[in-house]
Amino acid sequence: MKYFIIAGEASGDLHAAELIRELKKVDSDAGFRFLGGDLMAAEAGVGPVIHYRDMAFMGFSEVLRNLGRIRRNFKTARAAIKEYAPDRLILVDYPSFNLKMAAFAKKLGIKTVYFISPKVWAWKKWRVRTIRKVVDQMLCIFPFEVDFYRRYGMEVTYVGNPSVEEVRRHLAEAPDWASFAAAHRLRPNRPLLVLMPGSRLGEIKNNLPVMAETARRFPQYQAVVAGAPGVDAGYYGQFTRLPVLHGATWALLRHARGALVTSGTATLETAIARVPQIAMYRANGSRLSYNIMKRLLSVRFVTLPNLIADSAIIPEMLLHLCTPDAIYPMLGSILPDGESRASMLDAYDAMLSRLGSTSAAANAASAIFKA
Repeated sequence: MKYFIIAGEASGDLHAAELIRELKKVDSDAGFRFLGGDLMAAEAGVGPVIHYRDMAFMGFSEVLRNLGRIRRNFKTARAAIKEYAPDRLILVDYPSFNLKMAAFAKKLGIKTVYFISPKVWAWKKWRVRTIRKVVDQMLCIFPFEVDFYRRYGMEVTYVGNPSVEEVRRHLAEAPDWASFAAAHRLRPNRPLLVLMPGSRLGEIKNNLPVMAETARRFPQYQAVVAGAPGVDAGYYGQFTRLPVLHGATWALLRHARGALVTSGTATLETAIARVPQIAMYRANGSRLSYNIMKRLLSVRFVTLPNLIADSAIIPEMLLHLCTPDAIYPMLGSILPDGESRASMLDAYDAMLSRLGSTSAAANAASAIFKA
């Protein structure tokens, strides 16, 4: 079969690449076109129609500034789908773009699969009505999503969470600490504090200065920034002089003592790696924005580990609460051995038992091919 896959950010590129790998195993005639990144390209054997770095716009002002490019992306994607005429359109999160593509595919009679559901359970629940109309197959990666979609009369399958298998494999492949430290000129006797400011330019701009200032208050640790794919090292230099390592996130997580993480998939990956963390999301830092957000959200938490556990496993420092002064004591409590650190690690283990350990990509590929 022919598959057209759309992933609009770094985490989607990773999960979609794993799915492509598994689809090739179950479908010897599999062919691919996609919007995504370098990992997908490596598995598919072709380059992206559009790279996700040209799609990842965040927030009203950033979207407004890039309306022309967004319109061109829609036009390019529609033309590519129509020309390729795939048997399946596979969508990976990224709902604002992907739901429009699903509606377009529906008109063409192309079956649409959603792998990694939009987070409509958190906000914008009205999108469920659109999803019911334009999505033929919903494959979920969080157990609580199954009950949510079934309440709206949808057929849904929990395939497992792709991050579990992916993170554990990457951690196992990462180099030992002595080799890694020597290769990147890190101090082997100083514990590592990892800063993960996100994959979008706006996220990095808003969160990295707060992370860097917080890290400065812990001179006994060496802070390193995990560089996002497709983001030039020079961009980080506007906000910090700390070392930035690209392509080394898994090694950093394997050896980290703690982490400051922008809210998103990275918080779950950090939890799977069993690295104590503080979740951050600075954005514009407005108290008004925070109050609006709290009213719009339909869930108690915003980070994935907390949502899965239905408990406050990790601190969530959001908007105006995301300051070095507020983060400092929380980070200070989880870096050394003690009750706070042990409690967080125990909570990670309980959360992971809920996710299970099956291969999400393999399960999803099988479900897509057999449907």
